[in-house]
Amino acid sequence: MSFPHPDSQFRTVSYSLSETEHKYGSNVHILSDVFLLSHLAKLCAVETTQPVINELVTTLYTTLLKVVVNQEFPKHQAQIRSRMVAYHPEGVYQGPIIDPETPVISVNLARAGTLPSHVCYTALNYFMNPMKVRQDHISIARQVDDAQKVTGSQIAGHKIGGTVDGGIVLFPDPMGATGSTLVETIDLFKNRGKALKYIALHCIITPEYLKKIQYHHPDVVVYAIRLDRGLSPPDVLDTIPGTYWDRERGLNEKHYIVPGGGGFGEILNNAYV
Repeated sequence: MSFPHPDSQFRTVSYSLSETEHKYGSNVHILSDVFLLSHLAKLCAVETTQPVINELVTTLYTTLLKVVVNQEFPKHQAQIRSRMVAYHPEGVYQGPIIDPETPVISVNLARAGTLPSHVCYTALNYFMNPMKVRQDHISIARQVDDAQKVTGSQIAGHKIGGTVDGGIVLFPDPMGATGSTLVETIDLFKNRGKALKYIALHCIITPEYLKKIQYHHPDVVVYAIRLDRGLSPPDVLDTIPGTYWDRERGLNEKHYIVPGGGGFGEILNNAYV
């Protein structure tokens, strides 16, 4: 089948990521997006309760997924007939699309990650090949000592639907606090094959989280709407993030994020245990 002459405007479609300057490394992307920051601030506010919480999380992850797909997913040139081809042979779109044959796995880190993963999984099925999109489920919880300080994470069970070979593995986990949960989960998935990419999608991260992730899994790509380092000294807060990484602090004694938004597992499920 012959196609009409292609339009030059679709030879290259560029996407520019708006991100905050930092010194954590090239695999870390802290978005500079007032739309997302506004929604996240509302989500974390004292007065915000269900059902608004779930609606805000849905908006945040729908938008965050769009950013990640534009920046990280493989593309290819396509020729797609429009409905107008019945009347005009020129009725063909010739240009770039996301490669729909790329395998994608969205990982539900129960319980805070359940809704974010569902949002991503559902959205992916509309423009990727649904037969190559799946959602895996990990039951994992932070382990704490007598002082309620995080000592690690423990996987209680999982449902992993197959290999990760050649695929993009997404971890839509709202809070990147200590990094223990994600490190443990990535360890598990790296025993399931060789993925094309591992990408973490967060609402909020801390300097402590970034240090742990980069030490254990430097290949992981991190996207976050906000970096919280609210317990850092004033002179550190006046510097570009990562300048004095060892002096930055975003976690309190119980390893909750400050300013943060409270435990997202709790507020998403209205279950404060």
